[in-house]
Amino acid sequence: MDEKEDIVEVDPNIPDEGPSAPPPGWLDCIAGYEGSQAGENPDGNYHPPPPYSPPESNQNASVPNVREPTVSEDVAREALLQYVEKKWTYSSKPAKNLVFKDLKPITVYRYRLETYTESRSSSWESEPYNGQYVDGPENGMSPPPWDVQVQYPQKYTDVCLKVRVPHSATVKGCYGCQCTGSVRCGRCHAKGRVRCTHCHGSGMTRSGKNRRRCTTCHGRGKKRCIQCHGRGFKVCSTCKGLRNLLHFIQLTVTWKNQIREFIPDRLPEFPLKNFDKVSGDSFFEDENLLVYPIVGFPDQEICDMSKKGIEEHISKFSPISRILQQRQTIELIPLTHAFYSYHGKDYDYFVYGRENKHTQTIYDEFFLV
Repeated sequence: MDEKEDIVEVDPNIPDEGPSAPPPGWLDCIAGYEGSQAGENPDGNYHPPPPYSPPESNQNASVPNVREPTVSEDVAREALLQYVEKKWTYSSKPAKNLVFKDLKPITVYRYRLETYTESRSSSWESEPYNGQYVDGPENGMSPPPWDVQVQYPQKYTDVCLKVRVPHSATVKGCYGCQCTGSVRCGRCHAKGRVRCTHCHGSGMTRSGKNRRRCTTCHGRGKKRCIQCHGRGFKVCSTCKGLRNLLHFIQLTVTWKNQIREFIPDRLPEFPLKNFDKVSGDSFFEDENLLVYPIVGFPDQEICDMSKKGIEEHISKFSPISRILQQRQTIELIPLTHAFYSYHGKDYDYFVYGRENKHTQTIYDEFFLV
């Protein structure tokens, strides 16, 4: 039996769907939060931290002397054997029988600067109002962004916290439906029906040379709109049909560990990216609200990077965030260039990191079974 085609008549008081955000001037201005816009992650809505002047000082951080790491033949051979074990087509015989000619230790330092920052931004948010408690200006003035109390996380961990600003809430009619709770359906243009996609609105489909009535729309060329269920209007998605919205200022507090690492590149045949997955021996750690540049270290590039990194972090992050703590460390990463001979030919490889990782640069074919 064919579905009866109804003529949909939508209440003329039901408006078209409104904007996705409150129009300008819709919300009141709250002291300390001027410029807060609706929507998450608004641009240009970060609140500068309270003024802070670090004490001037000519201090510098001194670094103790370190001993160059060494690798024994047994360790170098074991690293190669572990590498061979991971290759099921490789034989361990060459690794066991090779003759070391030289084990050359190479000094590699990794400098790491961490600046732990806190930033605060705000935006207007809303939720359908269904009689819940409203913490509005009648309860007092909203505290400034940097006076809102929050629970601080463990240092040097990245955390994002969203909190409602006290006394910032207000109830207003829904801007999305003009307080009606419903909006005209945009998919069918308030007609309740849309063109049938199966027959493209013709009511007929083709099967070979024959044309027959479309079974999807029963030959009408139109189908009931699935968004409004044929009514021509739907519940307002902004207020969920409740007609009113509870607006409030949401403060987003972001703690982030800003990191800069540096390893002097003095060995072109050994890619620096190999150091990303290995650890070293940390022999120097300096932590304070603001750390001082390192001086007197044997590797001048480390000293230069310490000074440059600290200056860049302060100039980059201070205007929009509060620096809570800084930490700088120096690691000594073991790196040994192993030279060996096998069947009268000379080869080489590297052993690096505390994990004694191995990299075979050439002649892998001689390890094939």
